[in-house]
Amino acid sequence: MIERIDGHCHYWTLRRGDYGWLTPDAAHLAPIYRDFGAADMRPLADTAGIGQRILVQAAPTEAETQFLLDQGHEDKAVAGVVGWVDLSAAESVASLEHLAKDPLLKGVRPMLQDLEDPDWIATRPHPEAIAALKRLGLRFDALVMPQHLAALKRFVDANPDLPVIIDHAAKPALAAEANDPRHALWETGMAALARHPQVHCKLSGLLTELPAELRSTPEKAVAALRPTVEKLLAWFGPRRIVWGSDWPVLTLAASFGFWIEVTGLLLEGLSANERTQILSGTAERFYGLEGGRP
Repeated sequence: MIERIDGHCHYWTLRRGDYGWLTPDAAHLAPIYRDFGAADMRPLADTAGIGQRILVQAAPTEAETQFLLDQGHEDKAVAGVVGWVDLSAAESVASLEHLAKDPLLKGVRPMLQDLEDPDWIATRPHPEAIAALKRLGLRFDALVMPQHLAALKRFVDANPDLPVIIDHAAKPALAAEANDPRHALWETGMAALARHPQVHCKLSGLLTELPAELRSTPEKAVAALRPTVEKLLAWFGPRRIVWGSDWPVLTLAASFGFWIEVTGLLLEGLSANERTQILSGTAERFYGLEGGRP
């Protein structure tokens, strides 16, 4: 079995109080309205052969970033943390410099999908903050949807030396009608971004975009996702695709094991080396994990 790296998962503790999207009155989120941490993840990862994981922010606060770094020092399977800093704030450079003193910090992720302005990433960050990302050796996780891809392309054009990874394959509108304009936005935007060698993509978060009837069995999910995954492979190739679970958000759609089975079937036509790249190699290179845990 290829030892995997989970390139995208979350830990959270509700009493911290800064998860604005995760509230008790959101009925559809009830299954994940509780604490999740290393004790929950460890048996799932061990069963799946996952040796390391990247923790990704789920709240737009520096306090949560510090919480994840602290969690990472307690959980030795955590190889890195993708945190949050307001790149448009005057103090963003100082914040980045402070947080990056911890070698577990590997990148930052603005929650672009939740911002009112779809052009935020192309217009709002301070140039000094972006320069600091590069100087500090940090990466940029892009939490975007199809309507954000044009702005992300402008950002990438302006920063060809900044490593960027698109979370959840930009959440293609898998439940939408065939004539929905988001399909064209997604295909055009992703194909254009893939032409930039510093842009990578996460194979994660797709089951939660599928309607329930298309994920009732692994076979149905594979059939529904195969056209999307084939496009991603054609555009990015295995050396720029990172596998991730998006746990525990994943559990709103299916179990951890279900996603393992689905992605195994989706990748079974690839060579052993290509599968290794997606399941571990690309994450090692992108997040700078080759030297082992800091």
